[in-house]
Amino acid sequence: MINIGFIGAGNMGSAIIKGILSSEAGSRSKLFAFDPDKDKLSALGQLGVTACADERAIMENCKYVFLAVKPQVIESVLEAIAPYTTDDTVIISIAAGISDEFIARKTISAAKVVLVMPNTPLLLGEGASALSRSDSVTDEEFDLVFGIFSSCGKASVVSKDKMKEIIAINGSSPAFIYLFAKGFIDYAQSVGIDENAAQELFAQSLIGSAKMITDSGYSIDELIKMVSSPGGTTLAGLDRLYEGNLTDVVKDCCDACTKRAYELSK
Repeated sequence: MINIGFIGAGNMGSAIIKGILSSEAGSRSKLFAFDPDKDKLSALGQLGVTACADERAIMENCKYVFLAVKPQVIESVLEAIAPYTTDDTVIISIAAGISDEFIARKTISAAKVVLVMPNTPLLLGEGASALSRSDSVTDEEFDLVFGIFSSCGKASVVSKDKMKEIIAINGSSPAFIYLFAKGFIDYAQSVGIDENAAQELFAQSLIGSAKMITDSGYSIDELIKMVSSPGGTTLAGLDRLYEGNLTDVVKDCCDACTKRAYELSK
């Protein structure tokens, strides 16, 4: 039996827990959780998760410990777990901008650390998670963590030195996509189209377009051309997007996101 603990039982922590319970790892795992919010622990208790009174109880019971907390509070959490961290403990952090070196400095020098940048679609089992690991993490240990996030959607390995840059690509990008979608839904309403119909059609267009990117075998430039008939409606719209330098705006957006990640980094 593998003991897996969670410090933090908010949306992301709960989503990962549900992913574990629905995966192969769930049948051979015992889950523990600690959170200051007792209502969150009570809800997880109904799923068979053992509630713990504090961080120490998590550390003493679990080999794999998820730090499902915000970057702003992770330092205090690391200080709380440091006395109970061993060479066998695997710490999994989903806090944006926090490096494995910082975690090792605050716990033990040989700390085994897996860094993960998940995103909120994890809540529906459709997450996109980027993972990296410190050199001390074994293949077996990393494979278990990788399998957990794969069970909640898609997972990819990213170089440690790009874990801040990847935030814009998968961690923050859902918010950027939602804002993009809002522009289309707002337009639909402005011309008298039912909001629910517009939202359903545009959302399905996003899903279908994503599948075309992943499954069609065509490049993104080729896919754009497939929709763009000469002199047609799509090209008329694309011309305005090109005039507005959409791709440059997206790059500026990603640069700002990455800059903030470095500002938060420890």
